Amino acid sequence: MLMQYRTVKGPGQAEIVIKKSRFIGHAKPVASEEEAIEFIEGIKKEYWSATHNCSAYMIGERDEIQKASDDGEPSGTAGKPILEVIRNQGLKNVVVVVTRYFGGIMLGAGGLIRAYTDGAVAGLSAAEQVYKVLHQEVRVEIDYTLLGKVENELRGRDMLMGETAFTDKVTLCCLPLAAEADHFVHWMTDLTHGQGVIVPGEERYIEHAELP
Repeated sequence: MLMQYRTVKGPGQAEIVIKKSRFIGHAKPVASEEEAIEFIEGIKKEYWSATHNCSAYMIGERDEIQKASDDGEPSGTAGKPILEVIRNQGLKNVVVVVTRYFGGIMLGAGGLIRAYTDGAVAGLSAAEQVYKVLHQEVRVEIDYTLLGKVENELRGRDMLMGETAFTDKVTLCCLPLAAEADHFVHWMTDLTHGQGVIVPGEERYIEHAELP
């Protein structure tokens, strides 16, 4: 799994007007091609009266799935420019649809490429770009006598935390970066002098506005 990647918080939508034609950019994070297609079909249904609903999506750790549709615009003037925006912004697991309502003035091939590019940029900007960073859950079971010390050390490290369980002992759900999980386990073992029960759990992506 990737340690981190950029995507959008989404969904987001923004409109621009170019020579009386309306271009509405829509963007959304997706986890699969099926989800991307469902989003595109939903936009087409909602904006059924539009002249075109052009789209592109890029999915997978290595961008394995890349598709683009001109939806009736001249070949290469809509879907490909939208896909290029996604690629150039370094985004993954994203679908973008740019809806066009024709305003009566022909834009030409170059004008269409610029317009769909700008529409995609607007939609992605409205969707708010974020980072997905891989963390690993580590559960730490300790006696109550160690709780204050451990919590202070975790706060000092700005550790992300999940829910704490209070029973006959305390179980802390810690979320270190996956790349640092082994080091965290060793550190926690030393911190508790081997008295804690430390159990690494599943890895999962957590959203960050900036890289930690």
